[in-house]
Amino acid sequence: MQDVGTKVKIKLVSSIIPTDGELETYEMWLQGSYVEKAGSYYLRYEEVQEEAHIRTTVKLANGQAFILRGGDVNMRLPLNMEQKENGHYESIYGTLPLVTKTYALAFEPNEECIQGQFIAHYDLIVSGAVAGNYKLEIYYTEVQ
Repeated sequence: MQDVGTKVKIKLVSSIIPTDGELETYEMWLQGSYVEKAGSYYLRYEEVQEEAHIRTTVKLANGQAFILRGGDVNMRLPLNMEQKENGHYESIYGTLPLVTKTYALAFEPNEECIQGQFIAHYDLIVSGAVAGNYKLEIYYTEVQ
């Protein structure tokens, strides 16, 4: 996909309740881009974590979403309210199979300007074991 898109400011809030732990919440402010193409919406941004560069694309379409990450980590995480979905996580240590069981999936774009929110709530199953319950909230606004 060659579309550069519209520049947006992104607030990402990730809440995780590990199977054997307590709630952890992470918040990041990022710069990214927003593209609408053929009935699908895309948010793109890059994270830098401890010298690792990870490019992320969130694709939203027809009640489904995909989180695709590339760079120092490669991941495909499909989210679907209708059924469990298979994905994968690749790092220098190998590939892990992922399964998502999605409980809530909401995408609310503002029709009048480029801003909106995306919220996903799901269980992440890694190699057959539930790793935890995740809630991802992404808020975006066009950069003027």
